[in-house]
Amino acid sequence: MAPVVVLVGAPGCGKSTVGEALATALGVEFRDTDTDIERMAGKPIPEIFIDEGEAHFRTLERAAVAAALAASPGVLALGGGAVLAEETRAALVGHRVVHLSVELPDAVKRVGLGAGRPLLAINPRATLKHLMDQRRPLYAEVATATVATDGRAPEEIVAEIVALLPR
Repeated sequence: MAPVVVLVGAPGCGKSTVGEALATALGVEFRDTDTDIERMAGKPIPEIFIDEGEAHFRTLERAAVAAALAASPGVLALGGGAVLAEETRAALVGHRVVHLSVELPDAVKRVGLGAGRPLLAINPRATLKHLMDQRRPLYAEVATATVATDGRAPEEIVAEIVALLPR
């Protein structure tokens, strides 16, 4: 039971907001692997980073993505760093993957100053730029389509994604 569409992109690109709206428009459920990870760990992601570290979080993330890809018939949003894992990129082959692209100014506005985002706790703007530069080629590698989100309303982005899907 594969997802209808998988959303990937940098923090602040709108995966959760657009994903929920897209799922509603398609009449399917929305699933976010970050929520799955928090449920599995029994605590918020920032606490996982503090208590067990990023490596442990990435292990949980790979497991959450694999489980969601196997059992999510709706819209699936992956955490911004999920594409760092080679096995996750390989698992995305054959899925409809939409990269929600965002430029730094819009991403900064949307994520604020990193509240609740452990990788953005120190110098969020510079860190976000680094993460975006590092991950952009990986998003392009797994994406079957790219949709720009800068300066656009979620409804407009949803309409563009819906138009990309087979009837």
